[in-house]
Amino acid sequence: MSSELSTAEQAAITSGGDFWHTSAVESAGLPAVTLTDGPHGVRMQATGGDLLAGVPATCFPPAVASASTWDPELLRRMGEALGDECRAQDVAVLLGPGINLKRSPLGGRNFEYFSEDPILTGVLATAWVRGLQSKGVGASLKHFAVNSQETDRMRISADVDERTLREMYLRAFQRVVTQSQPWTVMCAYNKINGVYASEHHWLLTEVLRDEWGFEGLVVSDWGAVVDRVKAIAAGLDLTMPGPDPEGDATLRDAVEEGLLDPGLLRASAERVRKLVEKAGQRPAGGYDAAAHHALAREIAGRSIVLLKNEGDLLPLPGSGVSIAVLGEFARTPRYQGGGSSQITPTRLDDALTQIQSATSAGVTFAPGYTAEGVEPDEALLAEAVAAAQGSDIAVVFVGSVHETEGADRDSLELPASHLALIERVAAANPRTVVVLSNGAVLATKPWDESVPALVEGWLLGQAGGSALADVLFGRVNPSGRLAETIPLKLSDHPSYLDFPGEHGHVRYGEGIHVGYRGFDAREQAVAYPFGFGLSYTTFSYGAASASATATGVEVRVPVTNTGRRDGREVVQAYVSLPGSRVRRAPRELKAFASVEIPAGATTEVVLTIDRDDLAYWETRLGRWVVEGGTYHVAIGASSRDIRSEVTLEVPADADRVPLTAESSVGEWFADPRGAELLGAAFAAATAEAGADGGQMAAMTADPAMMMMLGSLPLSRMAKFPGSPLQASQLAKLISEANG
Repeated sequence: MSSELSTAEQAAITSGGDFWHTSAVESAGLPAVTLTDGPHGVRMQATGGDLLAGVPATCFPPAVASASTWDPELLRRMGEALGDECRAQDVAVLLGPGINLKRSPLGGRNFEYFSEDPILTGVLATAWVRGLQSKGVGASLKHFAVNSQETDRMRISADVDERTLREMYLRAFQRVVTQSQPWTVMCAYNKINGVYASEHHWLLTEVLRDEWGFEGLVVSDWGAVVDRVKAIAAGLDLTMPGPDPEGDATLRDAVEEGLLDPGLLRASAERVRKLVEKAGQRPAGGYDAAAHHALAREIAGRSIVLLKNEGDLLPLPGSGVSIAVLGEFARTPRYQGGGSSQITPTRLDDALTQIQSATSAGVTFAPGYTAEGVEPDEALLAEAVAAAQGSDIAVVFVGSVHETEGADRDSLELPASHLALIERVAAANPRTVVVLSNGAVLATKPWDESVPALVEGWLLGQAGGSALADVLFGRVNPSGRLAETIPLKLSDHPSYLDFPGEHGHVRYGEGIHVGYRGFDAREQAVAYPFGFGLSYTTFSYGAASASATATGVEVRVPVTNTGRRDGREVVQAYVSLPGSRVRRAPRELKAFASVEIPAGATTEVVLTIDRDDLAYWETRLGRWVVEGGTYHVAIGASSRDIRSEVTLEVPADADRVPLTAESSVGEWFADPRGAELLGAAFAAATAEAGADGGQMAAMTADPAMMMMLGSLPLSRMAKFPGSPLQASQLAKLISEANG
């Protein structure tokens, strides 16, 4: 239909009609459709000027929590529920999921992102997108790409090498695009190596469309487009928000003046048309708010990570034991972060009420601190200490005060008022449980040494209060696992020296060693490792086996629930290749499974590792390569709790790097064909030189000298006096070596 539109109309529909809608073209039968914020709820702006005031919708657990389930099936169900709510509010595209890596624990938007690992992120996000789009509602995969901080987010250039970019920051995007085809991909605000994402032809066209086969529409983040003409030329289709009559006119003029290929504008307009048509096929719908609240509670309960439980203090008994509930967060929950994902919930559970309902024993409450207060209040602390002293068990609710879009954090520490509450209560009652509410990891040392039980409660959405009570009282056996490492201190983190950058640039200096990869590479002690989480039962692992297939590796391991409670184990497979020819992390997550196992039962867990996930980015060839060799597969309950190991041979991809005049002598001899040709050339030169062989010929026959000459490019060896090679021979050698 875009072929029937004038250039001016094509320009107009490639910008928004208003803040949340595409532009309608009535003459062409193109209605406006609605795009609105997610990703953990449908944030439809309510009537009025407040952008963050939304129509009530289910506030599901944000990604910081849902990722800790390590359960793609649960994320698929969440996506389906979101799709139903979108249909009920006539939303065509929900702006999510956010899948940027958690490069630094200070990232202000980490609560919206899944993990520090691209495989875990990609698997979970793929399931979320499939669930949402099964309801006829489009996803918007964001923020493409390398958008891992809020500091100077509209202008910062993320300066990152190609291998790191491919293996870490693009890998999850590639998986979601190729496996679930989101309707839209949202380009980020920032620059990548000096070029705005909205103007990045290599990113938006060469990689996204040409390599990955993306079929949908590229939409800008709201306000991300600097130059509409450059954006269309790069492969961006829809600029939001709108209207943008000046930009529309600029596009029209650029086409008419020959400054922009009209086919590019026509293609973008066509993609907008296809999106509108696809959105028109979705049926109207409704949803059961109570059922969605129950689902939010289930996901939240599965998201909670039990970090510490000395003496089996948890679960709490339902009777006979008095409980002091301390901390304002128990009564006034922190359940989501700030910014564009802020949801107006359909209802809101608080932990205090749910704890009171879960036990027949006495429950005493004291706030301990004010909701926004960061400095200790002696009167509130004294009240809390008295309550703790008068109770059998103290449950202390603390956490971060605020995480939001638009600002990074400056510390991993709890507010002083929260720390003081923990310290005073733990000293007053040795049976103290600490429950955290936070959108990104918090430092737990040294205060966690004084408490026997620690529960990571994240930001759990509107049903978080019920979910916490479910876990505290054992109605739900905790099975959450950390999707990001908790460091001992901020300065230990791999990103520490290169975050958040300066003067418009942030250097990704840790390279591929993001998160746990960096901690492991430096053998750095951590507070709690990636993948860690306890249960109210125990699990043992048998001997693992592995076999290579044409599509990857299949790993099998028997896992037994050795306790007296039914439970769920998250079985994790980490891969390494000792002696690899490229720099690698000591171990990398490649597959995982969340498996329910009844008490006393044994389940054979099957993990499938895609061959593509074994590949590294070969910069010399510009493509993915699986290096052949003996791979080690470590099966465990965290990145540092390995229970069974197995090795297997994986065949190599054809990955010969062409030899050139700038290839070193060592590289020529490392290549079988190169060694044959170069050895013959040296032998011929030695024979021609006579009995002494010539100085250079003699040097090449000496192993010690060859070690020194190994890094010498062949072209420069040819220039040495007495060299056994002549410059005139190089072209022939190179041709024969690569022929």
